[in-house]
Amino acid sequence: MKRLLPNLMLVSCIGLSACGAGETAAVAGLQAEQAKQAQQQMEQMKQQIDLANEKNLQRLQQANQTDQ
Repeated sequence: MKRLLPNLMLVSCIGLSACGAGETAAVAGLQAEQAKQAQQQMEQMKQQIDLANEKNLQRLQQANQTDQ
């Protein structure tokens, strides 16, 4: 019984450590997915800004042509 208790404690610690590693990997995976989504959103916003800038430039050019 004396030999069994330390072995049981060791197995319990290893088991708990493995659970922690799994949770850490899951959190890291979620963070990576969130970072990917944020990158995609930033790219979409950049495209929208570029499109809006292009439209405004066209309006300015049309307004200048009308004034001349």
